[in-house]
Amino acid sequence: MTDFIELNTKKLLENAHIGVVIHRWDTSIIYANPTSLRLLRLSYKQIIGKSSIDPQWRFLDESGKKLLIEDYPVNKVKRTRERLKNEVLGVLDSSVDTISWFFINAYFEGEPGSPEAFIVVTFTDISDSKQLFSFKAIVENTQDMVIVTDATDINYPLSPKIIYVNKAFEKMTGYSKDSVIGETPRILQGPLTDKETTNRIHRALKNCQEVSETLLNYDANGRPYWVDMNIIPLKNKYDEVTHFAAIERDISERIFYLEQLKNKNNEFKKLKTELENLIDERTKELRQANAKLEKIAYYDPLTNIPNRRFFIDHAHRLIKSCNRRGALVAFGLLDIDDFKVFNDSFGHDAGDIVLVEIAKFLNGFFRVDDAFCRYGGEEFAFVAAIKEADDATSLADRLLDGIRNLKIDINATTQMSVTVSMGMQVSMPSEELDLEKGLKDADVTLYQSKGEGKNQVKITFEHR
Repeated sequence: MTDFIELNTKKLLENAHIGVVIHRWDTSIIYANPTSLRLLRLSYKQIIGKSSIDPQWRFLDESGKKLLIEDYPVNKVKRTRERLKNEVLGVLDSSVDTISWFFINAYFEGEPGSPEAFIVVTFTDISDSKQLFSFKAIVENTQDMVIVTDATDINYPLSPKIIYVNKAFEKMTGYSKDSVIGETPRILQGPLTDKETTNRIHRALKNCQEVSETLLNYDANGRPYWVDMNIIPLKNKYDEVTHFAAIERDISERIFYLEQLKNKNNEFKKLKTELENLIDERTKELRQANAKLEKIAYYDPLTNIPNRRFFIDHAHRLIKSCNRRGALVAFGLLDIDDFKVFNDSFGHDAGDIVLVEIAKFLNGFFRVDDAFCRYGGEEFAFVAAIKEADDATSLADRLLDGIRNLKIDINATTQMSVTVSMGMQVSMPSEELDLEKGLKDADVTLYQSKGEGKNQVKITFEHR
């Protein structure tokens, strides 16, 4: 008889329309009927032996908040030792996005805590009758404007008629719901509403297509405002488009800030261009100033050829180069003959003209590698690299002849020629070779030239 009862009880559970799950006292599942497996979307293998802490499903309370594990039905009965009756719980698992809602009843059998004790939990599906929210309440109270029109009479002048607007529409536009029902959304358009945009919207509605646009509208008082709108076609159960729903968001403030940002960007671009031009101008001025400073530092202001400072730097580099190459070094000083008498006779301006013309000649005479300068007053110095000793004589003769042959225009009626006296010291390449000593030796020979009649050169050769 007992076997018969157990067999009928099992058959009853197997065919019951409510879900039945039996837990041991440790909450592990030892039995689940087919209805419970279907409701929980689990297989027998997946559920048997699992405890209440298994993460594959979540319980929600009636407000939709996640239920703590200790408040799961089996744990609540285990903790309180009391029966649960018609508690509303939702079940959500990873397989679907929708929540299943149930009346939950639970009770325990046996001595609590004993191995023979168990907890029975039953599930009654109430998903069809349970709703967490009202879609109408959401639409009515959303911050975005919602307009629903019928889908007939798309073409002007009739156009689709408004059959619904929400509170946000009334607040934004100043139109009451009663005043716009039966009207067309064109009442919101004004003189600056973009025609190309409205034409695109019309084409989409005519083809029963979804469309998104940014549009300038006007409220009941004529105040313009910008909206981002998304219009979607609504279909009946026969897949026919019967209505259009427009969801619109006020973006006037964003448009305003974008316009302000655009203006600021244009101002910044203009300022940037002006600053770049100013920087270019100042950079050019600085370069010119640096060039002038460099010229002042390294060039003689009257003759525009290297001064003594530049000459010394250049000459040291040339001497090192001659040492590396094994070339002879010619140190030279030349002095304009009778320059004081010339200045006394024709004036210092005429003397400056002579200095400038001789400097021009020297600038064209010497090679790029040679070092030369206005050494002071009417005296010029040079250092040149030569291959052989005889090259020194050739260099000196060409230099003297070139200066003799200069025709210098002192003024519009007077043309003069000048001569120079020159002293030259030719030295062999050596690490001990010294510029100061070479010029001193050249200066000695210069005075010999002056003392022996001027307009000539004296050359000494250093032998080692």
